[in-house]
Amino acid sequence: MKVIKTEIEGLLIIEPDVFGDDRGYFFEGYRKNSYRELGIEFEFVQDNISKSQKGTIRGLHYQVGKSAQGKLCQVIYGKVLDVALDIRFESPTFGQYYSAVLSDKNKKQLWIPPGFAHGFSVLSTETIFSYKCTEYYSKKDERSILFNDPELNIDWKVDDPIVSEKDLTAKLFKDIEKDFSYKSTQP
Repeated sequence: MKVIKTEIEGLLIIEPDVFGDDRGYFFEGYRKNSYRELGIEFEFVQDNISKSQKGTIRGLHYQVGKSAQGKLCQVIYGKVLDVALDIRFESPTFGQYYSAVLSDKNKKQLWIPPGFAHGFSVLSTETIFSYKCTEYYSKKDERSILFNDPELNIDWKVDDPIVSEKDLTAKLFKDIEKDFSYKSTQP
């Protein structure tokens, strides 16, 4: 497996070893001891899968308190632009986002630790998106940031987004509370 550190501390792109032949391919989507060696020492407690059509934007979502989630994201079918926004106050990259194309073709995964808001846009006709979570979903601890907040200036790579009512009425980035603070993991 190949691991790529991004310019935002904590976010990792993971490229699993894929073994292909004339029948298709095989790869390990998750193996606890391998991910622990990468520093991902969380226990995953919930798997989420969503199916969405082209132009859909889901996010930017996060949970707070004891429900704060780390997410290991991948695409089962199709292609998305996956986005993680640093919401750790005092972080040198606070308010910056990282985006990566995840697809069933490249099989890349994005590890997003707690302290980030997460969203994705669908770039293919249809997508099945999967993510493992380190905490259970909690409606009372769920928060959202407006996907098209002009301060963030995220290019979602879609022209006419399809967005839920919840995401259309989310908070502006400048109005979020200090739910996460930065603690460097660098030596």
